[in-house]
Amino acid sequence: MSIADIMKNFGWISCAILALVLSASQAASADRKLLLVEDEICPWCERWEQEIGVAYSKTEEGQQAPLLRMDIDDGVPDGITLKSKPRFTPTFILLIDDTEKQRIEGYPGEDFFYPALNQMLQSAQEPY
Repeated sequence: MSIADIMKNFGWISCAILALVLSASQAASADRKLLLVEDEICPWCERWEQEIGVAYSKTEEGQQAPLLRMDIDDGVPDGITLKSKPRFTPTFILLIDDTEKQRIEGYPGEDFFYPALNQMLQSAQEPY
């Protein structure tokens, strides 16, 4: 293959790479949040706060889906669409562009939380 052939093909390769980069950046640009539905008298909410909450914003997951808090007795924040009203605390709802995609109800401990959250985040990256 000559340099001229490589240069000719380089245009197509550049376009393909640019298309991949744009589609990846478009997927990454989706606004993700983790909505924590809590109650001030919930012992499991307190436990989550002690085990996860204090450092959540510094984790990779916290960077991918920043935390948004909601008291279960308050209304759903304006602009957010949920599949159903939360009934338990804590409930963790993955929002993409302010629309619920998945949720975790309850908090059985740190060993469960991060794998479940990572599964939700990974499935949220897959095409709808």
